[in-house]
Amino acid sequence: MQLDQKTIAALAEHLEAAELNARDVTKITDDHPQMDWDDAYAIQDELRRRKEARGHRTAGLKAGLTSFAKMKQMGVDVPVFGFVSDYMSRPDGGEIRTSELIHPKVEAEICIVTKAPLRGPGCHVGAVLAATDFVVPAVEIIDSRYRDFKFDLKSVIADNTSASRFVVGSRMRSVDALDLRTLGVVLEKNGEIVAMAAGAAVLGHPLTAVAMLANHLGQRGQEIPAGTFIMTGGVTEAIAVAAGDHIAVRFQDLGTVSMRFV
Repeated sequence: MQLDQKTIAALAEHLEAAELNARDVTKITDDHPQMDWDDAYAIQDELRRRKEARGHRTAGLKAGLTSFAKMKQMGVDVPVFGFVSDYMSRPDGGEIRTSELIHPKVEAEICIVTKAPLRGPGCHVGAVLAATDFVVPAVEIIDSRYRDFKFDLKSVIADNTSASRFVVGSRMRSVDALDLRTLGVVLEKNGEIVAMAAGAAVLGHPLTAVAMLANHLGQRGQEIPAGTFIMTGGVTEAIAVAAGDHIAVRFQDLGTVSMRFV
């Protein structure tokens, strides 16, 4: 690590203030170019500590920049990991206030809930399959706190991988009843199809992202507990939204998830 604890705490406070006040900032590596990966995740850990200290529950874990389309869009080739808090959840079919956000974008996500712990190193897709309780569809609303959505990997990790809002669908299916690689997803904006993909767009198989998350946590002496909700990352590229937009994402065998931006 290159940053001291005082700087880590100050940067976490800085990024969380940007989130809560819907105010963009320049990427933090501009002022701290010596930051390393451990510093970035330490800032994210401090963000999580701050939220939990105020009574917010961590609702799940998330992988980011996992789809080939998203990697190309953002010019990166390494996934990142973060968390979602309970206050970020919105109901299926509900409204999302754009005044609370900076420059929101939506992406379709295939999500799971675990029934057994997952530990790295050495976690693989087979282990994730065995530990998966069920699969659910979701839409994540990402909202980088960085000006013009311009960031590097260390900055976005510190910013909790742009976590902002998420909407989970009501249809749950056993993982045995689905082929997650070929599961089709269609994203519609105001009734027009704007993105289509299949689960294989996420690292060849969505559960690969979960295995990578378990291995990442294993390197830090942590694990994925049983009963954890995990967002495996955007299947499609992220689509910008604004007030007045209606989003509907149709998941093969998992139903539709929708929301309106106001």
